[in-house]
Amino acid sequence: MTNKLARRIFYSLFLGGISVARSSDLDTIGVTLLREIDVTLVGSGVKVAQPEAAENVPDTAWQVNPAVSGQPTNLFTYISSDGIASNYPNALGIESGHANGVAANFFGISTGVAPGINHVDNYEANYFFLSKILTNVTIAAKIVNQSFIFTDDLSTQIAVNVEYDRYAAQKNVLFISGVGNSGPPSAPSTAYNGIGVGAFGGDSSVGPTPDNQRSKPDITAPAGATSFSAPLVAGGAAILAQAALRGDGGVGTTNAAFDSRTLKTLLLNGAVKPSNWTHTSSAPLDPRYGAGVLNVFNSYKQLAAGKHLFIESTTTSEGGLHFPGNNSNNLVSLVGWDFNSIANNPNQDRANHYYFSLPASTMKTFTLTATLAWNRQVNQTDINDLDLFLYDTSNSNLVAASTSRVDNVEHIFNTNLPAGRYDLQVLKKGGEGTILNNETYALAFETFALSLSISRTGTNVVLTWPIAPTGFTLQSSTNLNSLVSWMAVTNAPVMTTNQNNIVLGAATSAQFFRLVRP
Repeated sequence: MTNKLARRIFYSLFLGGISVARSSDLDTIGVTLLREIDVTLVGSGVKVAQPEAAENVPDTAWQVNPAVSGQPTNLFTYISSDGIASNYPNALGIESGHANGVAANFFGISTGVAPGINHVDNYEANYFFLSKILTNVTIAAKIVNQSFIFTDDLSTQIAVNVEYDRYAAQKNVLFISGVGNSGPPSAPSTAYNGIGVGAFGGDSSVGPTPDNQRSKPDITAPAGATSFSAPLVAGGAAILAQAALRGDGGVGTTNAAFDSRTLKTLLLNGAVKPSNWTHTSSAPLDPRYGAGVLNVFNSYKQLAAGKHLFIESTTTSEGGLHFPGNNSNNLVSLVGWDFNSIANNPNQDRANHYYFSLPASTMKTFTLTATLAWNRQVNQTDINDLDLFLYDTSNSNLVAASTSRVDNVEHIFNTNLPAGRYDLQVLKKGGEGTILNNETYALAFETFALSLSISRTGTNVVLTWPIAPTGFTLQSSTNLNSLVSWMAVTNAPVMTTNQNNIVLGAATSAQFFRLVRP
């Protein structure tokens, strides 16, 4: 702990007015579809925290009014340096419009992503950081939403990151924080072990981080400002935490699925890429969108596909070639996740190999999205160097790689994989870039070839495509001339046996259809 952190902490509320999630926002982030599949996925059994910076000079306006969120008073505990209260109103503080807006998106009964959470600890933010994070006091919450920023200098930001990373690594708590509404991302969103959230379609800071050019934000969600996009992601994390606790990730996987690294990886890997999303092998996430736009449905489907262990582990000399190994087995699923560890000897690199086979299909190519995440360890200023590679096993050619030296997230997104057998590798470097010889990581992956089919029924045509992964829009055109604009089909799809179906009247002239993501 630095004397500066203990002596003086500044917070700033995000500007931009109160932004409550609309039904269309819940559609965009996959919550509406998820509840059609399972109405019980609402964050049940999960305890959360909402530290709030005070809106006024006396530092009293930081509390959520239970009535505004539609939740009962006994769902809340209010905590500050003046004490603890379980009633509302109380003598510790007064209502905050900002806190109400965050709560509405986080766990509001009608507008929230996770309205079924078990309990909310509403903290005054200065007290939360000084008396919980800095002093390493265990809190009850698994998911912590932080819609505030530190407004101090870069040295303070770096010190704040260390404190949050230490706490997250020790306590297995997932901190989800808005990156800010302008300029570069600010602490606490810049912590390695948390999730920094940008505002999709609103005012948002743009990465990379000012300290060492890391990829932040990690993900975005639709809102006018990042104060209100962050709780959408926090609500998604609560839903995944609920699913993990009840065993949706498979028999015997509860602890692994409930780990903050797994939750983070699944949230990022389920995100939908905007049309202008981009990244490089050394900068794994887009500086505007991170991994993309939150989609809780996709993340849940990857969790529910189960935990799948790597097929084999091999070692090479430090910096040596790490081609696919000799094991002929493949993953039994093209969708899923793993929570595992990788260890190297001095002067050696180790690779964990996840082999998979893409069958010949009427579709020419497949799409792969894969995300790897691990923690900065307790009281460390650097991270272990893990990388993510994709090889074609038929010729050992490298297809894609994510090899950032400064990030503890790696990400591969490839939309042009032909049928064949591939090796998705998690590589841990030996020698330089080694903090510890052993590292625990989470990996999420999904490979798919989405097909659109059309059939005729009487005077109508029926268009059908899978519900997973979601985030696709049906478009039509009267011909395939590149100068002709494609138009969105406005009919809402009807879900039947894991398929989307749209019925249209048969046209008297040629019509063409396609599926696109925004």
